[in-house]
Parts: sequence; structure tokens; C-alpha cells
Amino acid sequence: MLSDQSAATVRATLPAVGGALGEITERFYARLFAAHPELLRDLFNRGNQASGAQKQALAGSIAAFAGHLLEHPDQRPDALLGRIAHKHASLGVTPEQYPVVHEHLFAAIAEVLGDAVTPEVAAAWDEVYWLMANALIAIEKRLYEESGSQGMRPWEVVERVAETADVVSFRLRPADGGPVTDFRAGQYVSVGVTLPDGARQIRQYSLSGAPGSGLRQISVKRVHDEAGPDGEVSHHLHARVRAGDVLELSEPYGDLVLGDSDGRPLLLASAGIGVTPMVAMLAALAADGHGTPVTVVHGDRSPAEHALRADHEAYAGKLPDASVHFFYERDAAPGTRTGLVDLAGVAVPAGTRAYLCGPLPFMRAVRSQLIGKGVAPADIHYEVFGPDLWLTQG
Repeated sequence: MLSDQSAATVRATLPAVGGALGEITERFYARLFAAHPELLRDLFNRGNQASGAQKQALAGSIAAFAGHLLEHPDQRPDALLGRIAHKHASLGVTPEQYPVVHEHLFAAIAEVLGDAVTPEVAAAWDEVYWLMANALIAIEKRLYEESGSQGMRPWEVVERVAETADVVSFRLRPADGGPVTDFRAGQYVSVGVTLPDGARQIRQYSLSGAPGSGLRQISVKRVHDEAGPDGEVSHHLHARVRAGDVLELSEPYGDLVLGDSDGRPLLLASAGIGVTPMVAMLAALAADGHGTPVTVVHGDRSPAEHALRADHEAYAGKLPDASVHFFYERDAAPGTRTGLVDLAGVAVPAGTRAYLCGPLPFMRAVRSQLIGKGVAPADIHYEVFGPDLWLTQG
């Protein structure tokens, strides 16, 4: 994919560029938002910017893409690109925004690396950028065509349900009365709200209801940092949104979806609010009459904090060959486990395909245990809420 000359230059400079990516992305976002403050106000997640998570994820994706080009020159890293493209499509990212990113990213590279950015180095990394950008643009174009829409649509809240003290589900229908496209269990939507300071902030929430109902359901956990940007959208939804209110929703996106089972066993593992896509998956499996073994694993602080617990149990109960393993850190009832999720006592059939959702340390631990039990790494799929830091955290 890279020209021979650029590949040699990128290989020689990757250690220096990779080592400076943290500072480069810091400078990049500062330049971008100084030139286009509306992007921070109305598109980018202010919480992820404040925490540094978005900068870390951007640096990790650039380094991962460049490394893949060098190690596998004849292969495109579709898993990495697809995950980014789905997020971009849910935000309505357009091809016209990529030259803007290029301008400020390469200015930041020049600022940080100085004279080390020779014309040859700049040309090689320019080639890396446009290989990645054009691949993303093509994937995003296909996603928009498949969804039949680009951007957001008004949806009316028809019901608000308190699931736990900190989790509320919102059931929505199109405010315009138009048709509803179906979604694949495990997908998410972007939700846009206008906050008291006038900013339009966007967050992604997994669809937690059953596919095919004609409604959308999201289940939102209140983030306790009410005063900071991390919690501003969840607190707005909890405090202000009631039945009859209207939210802006994107079409469904996301690549953590059930594939053809091919008669293979499945394992659905979640922790905390990571339960949301798993409940939708169980609903879809139950509706399809899925008959092969399904292992359900979930970890939470307590039964009272286990959102959608009744649905979790009910859908699993409709499957003819399902085993359920709930782990609670406290107040565990007889028949459930005390402590963090531990697969040591959980049977994992040969050939299992696994789906994970929850905090990153949880998913890393479960993935390691699954590999130890013989599950192939290629058969372990995951979803991360927020920027994907899997590649950037050890």
C-alpha cells in the first residue's frame, strides 16, 4: 500500500514520530479548536478532550495504522478502520473534514519535530495519512448508503423507565412519523442534546431493546462527575428528559454485532452498563430460536445496580441451552458469585465465539482468561464506550 520509498522513511522515523505522538495530538487539537471552536462545542466530546482520552486514542490509531502498513504491506487493517468509520458515521463526519484535520495535524507534527520533518519525511507521512483517510472516507460512504441517511433525526421519548438508581432507559419513536430502519443487536446510536451553555454535545449509547420493535431504546448510566464535561450529557438526560421530549438520534452503527453462528457456541460477557448490547443480543437470539450453547457472564457492584437484570435473565431463560453466571461485589444472593468476574469455574465449550463489553480492565482480564481456555483471539470481539484505548493501554 505504501510506496517503497515512503515505507523506508516511515520505518526509519516511526520511533521518533510514535514517541512524540502524545505531544503532536495535544498540539493538533489545540490548533484545530482554535481555528474551529464550533467543532469542540458541537461535535467533539468535551469530556474525552478534557480527560485526554481522545488524544490518546488518536495517537494510538495513527501508530497502529502505520505499523500495520509496514508489517503487512498487502493487507488493509479493516478491523481498526471499520471501528473508527462506524464512530465517524454516527457523528456525521464528512469527506470535507479530512483536509481540515490534515492541515492542523501536519502543522502540529512540524511544530513538535522541527527540522527533523524534511520534505521526504513530510511526504512519507502524508502518504500514510491519506491512505488512512481515503480508506475511512470510502467505508463511511458505504455506511451512509446502507443506512440511507447521514446526520441525525428527531425522535420522541415515549417512555422513561428507571432501571436502577443510576440507569434510566428511554424508549423513542420517530418524531416525524416516518419509517424505522431495523438495527443489528449490539449496535449503538449517537444522541445529540443542546446543553444549558448552548453547546450541542453528542454521545454514543448502545441500543438495549429488542430489534424489530419499531422503537429505539437506550439505557443511560448517570456519570457522577456532574460538574465536569464527562457527566454533562448523562446528567442532562437524567435530570431534564421526560416522555414527550425530543432527542436527536443517528442511524444505528457499530461493528460489535452477532455474526452467523455456524452452530458454534457463544459467550456474552459484560460488566456494569456494558450489559446494554448484550441484552439486545440475547433478545435477538431468543427471537431467532437460537439453539446452540450460550454462556452469559455479567459482573456488577450489586444486584440492585445490575441494570436490565430482569431482561438479562428473561431472554437467557428463553434459550434452550444457556448458562448464566452473575458476579456481584456485594449483596450476592444464593446461586450467584461474589467478587469480580472469574471464568475459572465457568465451562467454555470448544469453538466458542465471544462478545465482550464493559470497562477496559474487565475486558482485558476476560479476554486473557478466554485465550487461556482455548478460545481463538480472532473469535473474541469487543465494544468500548468512548475512544478505543485498547491499543494504547498496556
